[in-house]
Amino acid sequence: MNWKDRPTLVTGAGGFIGSHLVEALVSQGARVRAFVRYNSRGDVGLLSLLPAVKGEGLEIIAGDLRDPHAVAEACRGVTHLFHLGALIAIPYSYLHPRQVVETNVMGTLNVLMAAREAGVERVIHTSTSEVYGTARMVPISEDHPLRGQSPYSASKIGADKLAESFYCSYDLPVVTIRPFNTYGPRQSARAVIPTIITQALVRDLIYLGALTPRRDYTYVEDVIDGFLKVAETDRAIGQTINIGSSQEISIGDLAQKIINLIGRNVKIVTDKQRLRPERSEVRRLWADNHKARDLLNWSPRTSLDEGLLMTVDWISRHLDRYRPGVYQF
Repeated sequence: MNWKDRPTLVTGAGGFIGSHLVEALVSQGARVRAFVRYNSRGDVGLLSLLPAVKGEGLEIIAGDLRDPHAVAEACRGVTHLFHLGALIAIPYSYLHPRQVVETNVMGTLNVLMAAREAGVERVIHTSTSEVYGTARMVPISEDHPLRGQSPYSASKIGADKLAESFYCSYDLPVVTIRPFNTYGPRQSARAVIPTIITQALVRDLIYLGALTPRRDYTYVEDVIDGFLKVAETDRAIGQTINIGSSQEISIGDLAQKIINLIGRNVKIVTDKQRLRPERSEVRRLWADNHKARDLLNWSPRTSLDEGLLMTVDWISRHLDRYRPGVYQF
C-alpha cells in the first residue's frame, strides 16, 4: 500500500507506540493528524522527540477522547484511523476506575461514531493482551476467553466489544490489533523493562514487584510493522489479531537478562507497593501469533536480546528523562 499523501489520524499519538507509529507513517509520506490529549503546557508527549514534529506531513491536534465534538472534528477528511488513545496504567486504574472507563470505553465509542459519520475507510482499534487475563491455555489465541482482572483490562474489553459491534451492526471497516507487551526506545518507566534498565544502570538495588509472572515481549518496530500490515490487509477487516513474539519469559528472568547485558553487579529486591492485588495479577501471557503470520504475513524480526540492547542504549543516552527507583504508575 502506498501511504504517500494519505490523510491519516492517530489517536494517542503522543504515547510510546503512538509516537513510533506517527514516525513510521510520516516517513512513508502519509499526511498524519496526531490527536494528543490537551494540557495547558502545550506538551505533545513523545512527539517532541521526533524530527518530523517540525516538518511537513504532521498536524498536531489537542483534545480529549471524551469530547465527541473534538473527536468528530479530528476525523474529518481522513481515510485511515489508528485508535491508540487510552489510559493504560493498571495501578492507576485501581485508583481512578471511572476516569479509565470514561476514557477507554466512551472515548472509543466517540471514535467509532465519528469514523462512521466521516466514512473512514479503515479503523484500526488497539486492544491489549491484558484482556485475556491469566492464560487458561497456552499459547493464547484470539479465541481465548476474556477476563477483566483490573479496571483497565475490563475497560479495554468493553472497548473491544464496541469495535466488534460497530463492524457487525454498521459494517464499519474495523480491525482490532491486540499487541502483547511492547517495549523499546522512548517507553516510560511505567513499564517493567525501562524500570529494570534505569535502575540497573545507576543503582545497586533494583526494586520490582512480583517476579514470577510470565510475559511475551515484542520490540516496538515489529509492533509498528503489525499496525501497518493490519491497515493494508483487506482480509483483516472484522478480525481481532494478536501481535506477539510467541515466546515467554518471567519477570525475574527478564531482570537477570538485562542485568547481564548491562554488566553491573546489582541485586533484585521485592517492593511491596509494586505488588498487585492477588486476584488482579495476570500470571501468564504468551501469544499465539499464527493468525498474524497467516493473515498478514507478519512475524517479529527482532530477538529479545537485540531489542533489549537497543533499548538499553537509548535509555542510557536519555537517562535524564527518568527517575530511577521512583515507582511510576
